[in-house]
Amino acid sequence: MKDHADCQYSITPEAYTSPAFHRLDKSLFARHWIGIGRADLVPDAGRFRTLDIAGQSILLLRDREGTLRAFANTCRHRAARLMEGEGECRGIRCPFHSWAYRLDGSLVAAPQMDAVAGFDKAENGLIPYRVEERAGFAFLCLSEEAPELDAVLGDFDAVHASWPLADLVTTRRREIEVACNWKAFLDVFNDYYHLPFVHPDSINSIYGQPDDQTPTKGAYASQFGATEGTGGLLETQQAHALPTMPGLAGREAHGARYSWVFPNMTFAANSDALWVYEAYPLAPDRCHVVQSACFHPETLARPGADASVAVYHDRLDAALDEDLAALENQQRGLACPSARPGVLHPLLEANVGSFARWYDSTTLSLTALKEPQG
Repeated sequence: MKDHADCQYSITPEAYTSPAFHRLDKSLFARHWIGIGRADLVPDAGRFRTLDIAGQSILLLRDREGTLRAFANTCRHRAARLMEGEGECRGIRCPFHSWAYRLDGSLVAAPQMDAVAGFDKAENGLIPYRVEERAGFAFLCLSEEAPELDAVLGDFDAVHASWPLADLVTTRRREIEVACNWKAFLDVFNDYYHLPFVHPDSINSIYGQPDDQTPTKGAYASQFGATEGTGGLLETQQAHALPTMPGLAGREAHGARYSWVFPNMTFAANSDALWVYEAYPLAPDRCHVVQSACFHPETLARPGADASVAVYHDRLDAALDEDLAALENQQRGLACPSARPGVLHPLLEANVGSFARWYDSTTLSLTALKEPQG
């Protein structure tokens, strides 16, 4: 990306298409805090879920005290994969040699290993990763060298304080593979510019001009915009609108805040619903996308709530289908050898520009780490 005095440019197209940048992106995911969606993806003690992130298998679970934990999904004996999918468990047992672990990762049983001189169970627990919850979201870091999460998020809590984010409940988690680079997918979610051209008859009339981008302190960007009706529904579905979230008042009860937590999680906090997207690199031109739809418990307790929520899910799918067609076309264009960085609109693509600056500075530092010194 390049900046001129009067305009900002997008990330180089090569970052969306080349194997070298794909390797760099995997390194980025391994070194930085990443958003893994809503914390209720493992809601209760004993619940677990396996995640594949940048080629690495992660075991996410809640221990008996309800603390969220993350481990490498590999046995400490001979590295067999421990768990698959999601579910409930009282402990973790390796299917190869039956080493058994508590939910806090400590080794509790290793058959016949007491015959091995010097073997210490305390030194052979699962390999832990840093995982924390903020505002109902879960964040994971595979590196011990990254700063504390609070230092990364900065004033995130203050900027989003009007919304009861920590209280919201996920009603659907949808996972798909998309034929575009992961960065392109997140770009479009934060792009007001494309609305009249990609969504002319579905959601465009709901969104007006957004406010100037919110000044933030941290590795994220955020922008609020007023809406005519709710952005959680299509133009033709507004009669199904759910009530405003408890505690949300003033202008923020009549709009949506779009935020992008770098590198890979973005969300829209509306007056009545929250939807979240995570994107993970699979190849230069493919990504794994997770969509979560969330509502307040009081909303979900209303008579007929299930039917209304289903209409919100339909809206997400309809708008996403329109975006996917545009993204797959853009990916083909990005692969053109003559493609060049483009000028970004300072208001309608503000979050896209903030990510581009963050990505350029972050990948530059990663490249420097890999270059030989001296």
